[in-house]
Parts: sequence; C-alpha cells; structure tokens
Amino acid sequence: MLLRRRNSMLIVNLLAIAGGCLMGFCKLAESFEMLILGRLVIGIFCGLCTGFVPMYIGEVSPTALRGAFGTLNQLGIVIGILVAQIFGLEVILGSEELWPVLLGFTIIPAILQSAALPFCPESPRFLLINRKEEESAKEILQRLWGTQDVSQDIQEMKDESTRMAQEKRVTVLELFRAPSYRQPIIISVVLQLSQQLSGINAVFYYSTGIFKDAGVEEPIYATIGAGVVNTIFTVVSLFLVERAGRRTLHMIGLGGMAFCSVLMTVSLLLKDTYGWMSFVCIGAILVFVAFFEVGPGPIPWFIVAELFSQGPRPAAMAVAGCSNWTSNFLVGLLFPSAAFYLGAYVFIVFTGFLITFLIFTFFKVPETRGRTFEDITRAFEGQAAERAGKASNMEMNSIEPFKETTTHV
Repeated sequence: MLLRRRNSMLIVNLLAIAGGCLMGFCKLAESFEMLILGRLVIGIFCGLCTGFVPMYIGEVSPTALRGAFGTLNQLGIVIGILVAQIFGLEVILGSEELWPVLLGFTIIPAILQSAALPFCPESPRFLLINRKEEESAKEILQRLWGTQDVSQDIQEMKDESTRMAQEKRVTVLELFRAPSYRQPIIISVVLQLSQQLSGINAVFYYSTGIFKDAGVEEPIYATIGAGVVNTIFTVVSLFLVERAGRRTLHMIGLGGMAFCSVLMTVSLLLKDTYGWMSFVCIGAILVFVAFFEVGPGPIPWFIVAELFSQGPRPAAMAVAGCSNWTSNFLVGLLFPSAAFYLGAYVFIVFTGFLITFLIFTFFKVPETRGRTFEDITRAFEGQAAERAGKASNMEMNSIEPFKETTTHV
C-alpha cells in the first residue's frame, strides 16, 4: 500500500461525503439516479473503510490489548446501526418528507473522523517496515503505550521488516498460491463467511417482518430492542476477548446461534398453536443477536489483520472484505425467496452453516491472543514447511519402488 494508513482513511471519507450529498439532495433534484449513484459510492466507501480501520487498529494496538481494541471497531458499527434504527422511526426522520435527511446524515461520521484523524498517529509498523522511519515509529510507540522501553517491539518490527525484504511483493493471487499464505487466507475467508452466513443480517434486514410474524404489535420497536442487545453484548465481548480468547469466543457464539436458530424455527412453527411461543421466538432472536456479538460479530474483522505480516496484510484484508460484503449481498438478496419457499424452516439452513463453521473453527483456527504478528506468521510458515516435507516424503516413497523395478529389469 503506497499511501499511509491514516491518509488512506482520510481520502476514503471523501467518498462518504460525496455519497451522502448525492442521497441527501436526490429528492430535491427529483433524481432517482442520484440516489442509486449515492448508494453505489457509499458502498465503495464501506468496502474500503472496513479494510482500512481494522488494519490500522491492529497495527497501533499493543499485543495484550489488540483484541479489545479490535472489538471497539465492531462497537462503533453496532452503535451506528442502533442510531440509524432510532432516527429511522417515522416520528423522527423516517417519514416521506425527511428520509433524504436521514440518508444525508452519513456525512456526519465522515466529517467527524476527518477532523479527528490528523490528531491520530500514523501506524508505527507502517513507518518502520514500509518507510524505514525507525525513530518516528519509536516516538509513536512511546507516546501510545506510555512507556520509554519499546525496544522489544521495535526489534520485532525489524525482524519482520528483514523477512519482508526477502519476499517478493504479495498479490491477491499469491495469497492462494504460496503455501505459507494459503491456510491463513482460507481461515480469513471462512471466518468472514461465518459472520454473514450465520443469518444475522437476515434477522436484521427483515426483523420487522419476523417480529410481526411472531405476533408483535409494534415490530419496529422490537427491532430497535434487538439493536440495543447488539450494542450491549458487543461491550461484553470487549471485556471477554482478551480473557477467553478469539477462538473460544467464536465457537461459543456459533454454537449459541445454532441453538437459537433451531429454537426460532420451532417457535415460529408452533406459535399459532401455542400463543406463548411468540415470546419464545422473540427471546430466541434477542439471544441469537447476543451470541453473534460475543464472537462472530467482532472477531472476523480484526483476526484477519492478526494472521498476516505487514507485506500480505493489505491484500488479505481486501480478500476478506470482499468475501464478507459479497456474502452479505447474497443473504440480503436470497433470504426473502428462501423464506417464501421454506417458511419457518429457513433458519435451519443457517443452522447447517453455523455447525459447519463451528467444526471448521475447532479444527483449523488458531488462538492469536497474546501472540505477536511475527509469532503467528512463523507458525503458519512452519506448518506449510511441515506439509511440504510430508508431501516430499510421500513422493520419494512412491518413486523408490519404481526405481527398484527398473533396476531389476
């Protein structure tokens, strides 16, 4: 990445401002094309921002607090969702007259971030590894972490810089070709899929209809209640992630969501027979959201940055982000049709995905809590070398009998 991390975030804020203005003034201009273009621009901004921000946070955070700070990114997202839900009420800005104002409000976070970013330091890892500015990186680390002794961290960055200089430039294709990158990029993609194919956005996109089917008279307020639960349990995850670990929390979240999705299916099937099943369905949805924020919500975003060293990290974040948004789009597009044909059984599909991702996490995802980027990267390289060694031995074993046969002939 040629641009500095901080400058990249500043530049993409221009897209948010442009997209917000297009949407905010589309009604005044009587142009639906402006609305479509504004949505497109905002979509590009979201894709870039969800890559830059977790990467920056991971690079400026001390190893012991990297998970907690990474969860703060998810906390900002869920607070934004909750604010949008509240302001989207018809009595506030969700009316026929004021909806363009609601869409135009997207420029406010972008302006606030643009005003605050100049006071934030550049990524010390980027400065030392990419720009060879050791003194600047050292000063930033001392200021950020409140200690003068940062020699161990500087040395770790130097070691990574030395190794990075010996490697060729990492492209997206190289992530899948190189044995040392293949496993972490597969883990990154699967974790992103586990977030979106868990069914969380199906619940949020269509929660009003789901709550209505469950018998709630004012479903919009129940949806806001789900947003409140979403926010509260992100805060809970903030305090748990450095204690329990990423892998454990992710599995707990997936397992809890799988149980709740089965409970949602059963309650939706029986609500017409037993009236109290409507309350079970509502409770299952709220607990489903809570389990999501314990693990699958925050962890996939920041763990990608932890699995890669400085060189391949930007390309890995791009692949992971693309996987996330593509699966998000497909869930939003296909869920109404799936719900129409499958009815209450639609959540069983998500149960299957959740169990699959739980098994994958148990067998394939490493624990990254308390480990440096260098340590994690070397572990993957060691596994790749071990697999290559086994493959070489298998090849030799298969060749030897052939040699013996030809010798006798």
